[in-house]
Amino acid sequence: MKTRAAWIDDVYVLTVIMEDISLLLHKEESPIIYWKYKNKHFPTKVEKIIDASTARLIFFEELPMGENLVLKWGEEEIPVYPGSIVRTNWFDKNYSALNTELGALYTKTSTTFSIWAPTATAIKLYLNSIGFLLNRQKNGVWKLKIDGDWHGYSYDYEIIVNGEIKRVNDPYAKAMLANSKKGVVVDFAKTEKIHSNRPKLQQLQDAIIYELHVRDATIQKESGVLNKGKYLGLTEKSTTTSNGFSTALSYIKELGITHVQLLPINDFARVNELNPINEYNWGYDPLYFQVPEGSYASSPKDPISRIMDSKKMIQSFHEEGISVILDVVYNHVFVMEESPFEILVPGYYFRYHADESLSNGTGVGNDLATEREMVRKFIIDTIDFWLNEYNVDGFRFDLMGAMDIETMKQIQERCAKEDVPIMLLGEGWELNTALAADKKATSFQSHQLMGIRFFNDRFRDSLKGNLFDHHDTGYANGNGRFNERMPHLVTGSAIEEYGEPYVSELDQTVNYVECHDNHTLWDRLLITNEQFSDAERKKMHQIATGITLLSQGIPFIHAGQEWFRSKLGDENSYISGDKINQLDWKKREQENENIEFIKTLIALRKKYDVFRLPSKEEVRRRFHILDTPVPVFGFALFGNEEDFSIYINPTKEHYELQLPSSGSWIISVTNDFQREQKEIKGEFTFIGPYELFVLKKSR
Repeated sequence: MKTRAAWIDDVYVLTVIMEDISLLLHKEESPIIYWKYKNKHFPTKVEKIIDASTARLIFFEELPMGENLVLKWGEEEIPVYPGSIVRTNWFDKNYSALNTELGALYTKTSTTFSIWAPTATAIKLYLNSIGFLLNRQKNGVWKLKIDGDWHGYSYDYEIIVNGEIKRVNDPYAKAMLANSKKGVVVDFAKTEKIHSNRPKLQQLQDAIIYELHVRDATIQKESGVLNKGKYLGLTEKSTTTSNGFSTALSYIKELGITHVQLLPINDFARVNELNPINEYNWGYDPLYFQVPEGSYASSPKDPISRIMDSKKMIQSFHEEGISVILDVVYNHVFVMEESPFEILVPGYYFRYHADESLSNGTGVGNDLATEREMVRKFIIDTIDFWLNEYNVDGFRFDLMGAMDIETMKQIQERCAKEDVPIMLLGEGWELNTALAADKKATSFQSHQLMGIRFFNDRFRDSLKGNLFDHHDTGYANGNGRFNERMPHLVTGSAIEEYGEPYVSELDQTVNYVECHDNHTLWDRLLITNEQFSDAERKKMHQIATGITLLSQGIPFIHAGQEWFRSKLGDENSYISGDKINQLDWKKREQENENIEFIKTLIALRKKYDVFRLPSKEEVRRRFHILDTPVPVFGFALFGNEEDFSIYINPTKEHYELQLPSSGSWIISVTNDFQREQKEIKGEFTFIGPYELFVLKKSR
């Protein structure tokens, strides 16, 4: 904050700051705001002396934004700048440009440069290092049309705002020079076209999500991939380890999942795109939201390469029948002060508390004010761009609980225009951001966001223990602890008679026990079940993953979870490097038997729709809790042609079981790989230590 300035903090409020405000209080002349361009004066009066250096003045006419104004007070001339006024409804009402297309708008004969900066007093475009003054339009939009074919040329802006001259990149840039130095004009007709159609599920409830980091997937030598750690690494088919085990894209296809959820692939910080090998990032430090990350490109010096490569990757997934969900971060930026948002319209894009302190509910220093009109417009424009140009199939919203409900509704409305259903899911946590609780897109508000899915931390913690207590246990690793919660969890966490609903409808729950955050499930079991053998921990792991795949709702698997992925105990590996984060394809060879177990569960879920019922009414009709010795849990699912009985034993003990009916029951899947019995005749059987099995009987 400047030490000598007057800030417009509300429609008729001016806050004056200078070293000693008392020097002005005894002046005979009343303070006046002067607008030189129109030779106009705005009378003011002192309303309150706040402290020795601050006074609050009021005035009686609305002031123009983006003009050179001064406060004349005696002999003093104090510059007047927009302050907290930018966070008022008045500002949004008067300066929003919701119907204006922003960015570098290319045609073969000209490019129109359009940028929103209503508080700026001048903007100059630097195109190929040549300067051009932009023209101010209504609603704070600045524009200039320049004739010529500018595809591939770099550009940025010089802006004068609040009395300072700064260089800034276009937040609507679609391509960048390496390391985000400048934006680049793009003719998308010259880039890769995604010709494959989006894969289509009958309903999104049929989805099985596999979370993947582009670099992790192929960076290891044993991946057998040529373009290791790159977008193109996930286009290569029939790749194998040296021993002939499938890897990368081919492996993911064989696993049987329906969607990959890619950790952020838009431009992010902390990794030198020209020499990325010694740096690493998950991608949750966003810089430019409409530009693919350059460190994954085959040629990061070529600004078009990242566009071409990422499109080829998405097309390759589509060709294998796999949908692509992008993990997007619309809740914060990497460094607020360096963000083009803050440089272009200081104070507008971010949330503040009533005391003018910066909101930090995200825990990373800033919260995007998604509820403001032009922030919401940017988010929806960005969603629209990835849908239209990259043909993606869904979005996972990082810290969605920090976003507002109305923005999420408008995103959903935009996505509903696509021919194929678009998957929308997010972290609906309650966060201490400066937004009213009833406006936050949290799981508590799921009834307002039907069709949007929420990560279910109750499901996660009930199976493996409270995430924030390293030694806490749950059903899978705590001898059946929380057994009473199991009916609620396996029926989609939405059936009222089994517990307080986590979400309003069962198609809104995303069930998971592991993701990129925190310990992998295997690393957690090494802490919570230190005295147990590896064999026992593996069976606990299988129980947790098995319940995830057999429950109503949408199952979510972290890449490598199916082979007991470890990050060597690293709980927060967001910048920990390849040794910690890479997918270990050697481990994939060693644990192929467990991978086959997971593949069988996935195939079972996909084949029989009783594992993915569409409504609470159908669950009530087809689900039945079975009589079992505690803490063994059993449930039945009644299909039209087959009935299933699922049993889970989270202990070291053997138990005798009485099946729901006599007959011939086929063991469809079990994690007891030594069990020779494949069929049970009659109504009695047993379940071994830490065993999960699924029985099927035809009607």
